[in-house]
Order: sequence, then structure tokens, then C-alpha cells
Amino acid sequence: MPKDSRVQEEVREVQEVVPDIKLPPPSPTPVSFDCSYMDWQQLRTAVQSCTRCDISKVRTQTVFGTGNQQAPWMVIGEAPGAEEDRQGEPFVGKAGQLLNNMLLAIGMPRETVYIANVLKCRPPNNRDPKPDEATHCRGYLERQIELVNPALILVVGRIAAQNLLQTTEPLARLRGKQHRAPVSGTPVVVTYHPAYLLRQPADKRKAWQDLLFAREVSSQYVPTSH
Repeated sequence: MPKDSRVQEEVREVQEVVPDIKLPPPSPTPVSFDCSYMDWQQLRTAVQSCTRCDISKVRTQTVFGTGNQQAPWMVIGEAPGAEEDRQGEPFVGKAGQLLNNMLLAIGMPRETVYIANVLKCRPPNNRDPKPDEATHCRGYLERQIELVNPALILVVGRIAAQNLLQTTEPLARLRGKQHRAPVSGTPVVVTYHPAYLLRQPADKRKAWQDLLFAREVSSQYVPTSH
């Protein structure tokens, strides 16, 4: 019998004699942090001081988000990389430059959109975010979406799309469709991550089709007023 089970059984035996003894509570299931009341500065401060998961012990700094806080488009990736961890800004380096070029080609320069990630800290060795890490950060991202109130969310990459949309569907099945963000109801379009496109430039044509589709979707949606 595992050690924890033996402890629980011993406590139950004692409870038969001393009923007031309480069982130790089970390990808590991660829940997203309630940020629904926060303004931008409060939210940024909460992220900077966050220690809800172990990544906080190894980060250089948090990567909150950047751009127009009343942007028509919001771009969401999965997590900061090494350069983002150093600079404290999402999507810098070669992948960031490609993202900038993609947005500019569709008439949305970087400074006109708001860019954020599912995770606010870099996972060690750029590994995929763990489910509990994404859950701990989810409240921050949902509040960012609520504050920006965009007409469209462009999600780049499978990991970000699966986390935002709470699905296990592969990227191929998520592309080319209009989705809705679970909490805000904001239209969501999924495309490739720029880092992937740097490795597989042949798929840039597909990414361009995704951007054209995103522009079409956003033109049909008028967000509620801030």
C-alpha cells in the first residue's frame, strides 16, 4: 500500500475512537487566478509577482504582453522563448520579425495589435507548457482579452490554439475555421507559429490564406465598447 494511503487509513482508524480528527485535505487542483476586477497596471503587477508555478523560480523576468491596448486584433502565442525571457517582450528575434512581416502584409503593423502568450514565463529549455502551468496563467490571459476587447484573436501555433480553445484537435483541423474564445466569445482564427514557418517556409502560402481569412472574419465582427 502506498505511504499516503497508509496514512489515510491510520487516520480513519483513529477517527473511530476520536471522531473530531480531520483528514488532511487532498492536493488542490490548479485553478485560474481571478483577475476580473483588475485594470492594466494591477494585472501587470500581478503577473510580475506571480509564483503560482515552478517556472517562476527559473525565469529571468515575466513577459506580460505588448502593443495597442485597444487593438482590433490580438495575437496569442504559447510561451516566451529565450530572447523574450531576456527582453521581457513577446515575439522578438527571427520569429518575431517574421510575425511583424506577416502582420504588415495584411495591413496590421505590429504597433496596431496587442501581442501576448498563454504563459507569461519561459518554460525551461523551451519545452511545451504543462497543463497546470497554462491553468495558472489562464486568468491573466482572459483578463487581457477582456481589456483589449479585440474584434479578432489570431492564435499562432498548435499549443496556443489548444490551450486557448480548450481542445485537443490538431492544428490542421483548427485552421480555416472561425472559433470562439471560451470566456469572451471573441472570434478566433488559428494559423502556424512563425518559428514553424522559419523551419517550413513552404507553408507560408497556407499562413497567408489564414491571414486573409482572419481579415474577412474580423471585418464581420464589431466588439462591444470598452
